[in-house]
This record gives sequence, C-alpha cells and structure tokens, in this order.
Amino acid sequence: MAARMLAVYGKGGMGKSFFTANLVATMARANNRVLQLGCDPKHDSCNTVFDGIALPTLGDTWRAFKDSGREEELSVSNIVYRSQLVGPDGGRGCGGRGITFGFDLLEKLGMSKWALDYIVMDFLGDVVCGGFATPFARSLAEEVILIAGHDRQSLYAANNICRAADYFMGMGGRTRILGLVVNRDDGSGIAEKFAAAVGLPVLMKIPYSTVAREKSDACKLIIDEPEFKDAFAQLAVNIATRRSIPVEHLNPLGYDEFLSLFGAYESHELPPGASEDDLFGLSDTGMIPLTGEVEVIDRSRSIIDRLLTDMGADVIHVEDDKIDGLTVTTKQGWKAVFGDTKELDAKLSFLAALSHFGEVFTYVDVRETAAPTYR
Repeated sequence: MAARMLAVYGKGGMGKSFFTANLVATMARANNRVLQLGCDPKHDSCNTVFDGIALPTLGDTWRAFKDSGREEELSVSNIVYRSQLVGPDGGRGCGGRGITFGFDLLEKLGMSKWALDYIVMDFLGDVVCGGFATPFARSLAEEVILIAGHDRQSLYAANNICRAADYFMGMGGRTRILGLVVNRDDGSGIAEKFAAAVGLPVLMKIPYSTVAREKSDACKLIIDEPEFKDAFAQLAVNIATRRSIPVEHLNPLGYDEFLSLFGAYESHELPPGASEDDLFGLSDTGMIPLTGEVEVIDRSRSIIDRLLTDMGADVIHVEDDKIDGLTVTTKQGWKAVFGDTKELDAKLSFLAALSHFGEVFTYVDVRETAAPTYR
C-alpha cells in the first residue's frame, strides 16, 4: 500500500519544522515507517530528529554528483538518512524552484514503492506559488496541516494557503486541508476565530512555553515532556484512525474580512501622490537622515531607505563606480554590490531572504538578479 502523504504548511518562523519533527517522531515511536521531507529553504527541517545534525540537501548532493560526472551513481542512500527514532527514515527535500525537481528525482528513485507508512512534507507557507504549491498542484499530498499562531502575519499566510487549496480543489485537485494547529497558544482565541470563519477544525493547540522554545533552539524533541507528549500522541492517533476529517469546503477570507478579525480597518482613501520634485530630490520631503560618513547619491536613496527599514542595517558608506556600480557598506560588516537600480525589488528581496533565514555573510553580489551570490 502506498504511503499516506501529509504536507505541513506555515509561515516562516512559526514553528512548523519543530511541529513536523515531533509529529514524525511520535508516529515513528508508534512503529510507523515515516519519511520526513524538508521542503523549506531554511535547511533545518530534519535537524531535530537527528539531534542537531544538519543533513545535506537533495539539491546540493545532486549537484556534487553531477559536477564530478557521477550523476548516474546517485542512489537513495545518498539522499535519505536513517534516524534512531525506532526506525523512521528522515530525508532532506529542497526549496524554491528545486522542489519540483526534487520530487521528480525521488520518484525516479522509486519513492512511491518504498515501504513507508507516512511521508510528511514540511513546506514554507509565506508563498504558495511555483514549487511550493506542488502538493496542491499535483494532488501529491493527501492532506495538509496548517500551522499558525494568533498573530496577523501567520494567519494571513494560512488564509493564502486556504485560497490556494480552494483554487486547486475547484480545478479537480484531490488534496484537502485537515485542519489548523495553533502554535504558541496564548489563549487570546484569534486563531480559533479565524478557523471558524474559514471553515477549519482546530486539530491541536500547543501552548506557549519557554521549555519548547529552548528545546527547539537546541534541536531537541519536545515529546518527552509530559505536557506535550499526550497532545502529539492524540493527534497522531487521530490522523492514523482518520478521526480528523478533511475539509471539503473552504471560505478564504477577503482582506477587509480578514482584518476585521483583529478589529482593524484599512482606509481605501489614497494619500497625496508624490511629485517629480519629491522623486528627483528637489524637495526635502521624505529625506532619510543617515548617520556616519555616507556619500549620498541620488539613485541610492531608495536602497538605503529599504536596507535601514527591512534589515535594520546601519549604512556607513555608499559608492558608485564604473565597474561595480552602486555598492553599499554597512556597520554590521557586510557589503552589497547592486550594480544599477534595475530590478531593485528582486535585489532587495534576496538580501532580505538572507537576513530572514539567518545566513551569515560578508559580501553579496546582486548585480545579476538571475544568479545572485554571497559569501
């Protein structure tokens, strides 16, 4: 019998990888054979079930074999690893554009025929397009579990995932959402209000706990703590016995309706439009005060503004030369080479992603948006 495929979605940083690892470990300790696929670019989904060991990604392994001319020698043992959790298998998936490639390679290696009870996929939920929508688009996952807290950002991501699920169901897709897991529950009830409005059952509530945070930071399982062991065990039983019934009809919220859950209202009146004097620096309106010895170049003002706002960077020097174009140096010790200001949003998004996922770097080159590099 083919493995039952589950996908776990949640906003970046919401705790879905930690939840997934503990659910997989609970299933494994109940003598199930489980494959965990980390489909999140943070590269940390499976660390917890391997006691902190960072496994190589499928993409990195494939490239190493390909570059050495050994692509045909790539085997299951090179990309799937065994944990000591009473026999479950834990595998590393891939993120972004490589997800579709990753699933194709796993299928080529016979994943659908492997003797598994479950395959649990850990997916980023901030975006539900391209490769990240693979479980929906291909009806690859039988069921999806959403992870969210009571905050607006994680619930906004959950609402977007519901919208994607509703779209693919309307296109004949077979993947269904099983329900919502409320993580870091503070008792405010906002997530429950959202779930009721969208039509989702609440599968489990994980209370906010400093012990859980410390365990997560140390790449340790939480299910050995009595407060959490029974809750994860009950969820695993509900999944195994299909007591939790997948949702057939969803009601994704419109933006105004979503905001109303938080008692918020967004005015549809537009502010005054910017003038050419504002944009070309002929007006003092909107000028960004900078500290340090910064050479202010007209075309760099928006970049400096965005860096300060999005990344909390302290810009100490800006230069513009004929070879590298615009280069920004920060007090934090890293330098970013932008070249020209074309595709500025894409260049800044790459920098923001590095910061968001905790990458350590001293030099970033985003002159070519199709192939940014850093070291």
